[in-house]
Amino acid sequence: MMCHTYIRSILALIWLAAAIISDVEGDLAGSGLCILMGIVFGCTAYTF
Repeated sequence: MMCHTYIRSILALIWLAAAIISDVEGDLAGSGLCILMGIVFGCTAYTF
């Protein structure tokens, strides 16, 4: 069960890093999507 939490937490960090990169490049739509996915993965890491 703990491995599942680690994997989802790492995926959340990857999505948030992609959001920062998209924001720097000026792609606000991509940045918003990445932020949303990072939040979803971050929240589900500890709730399921």
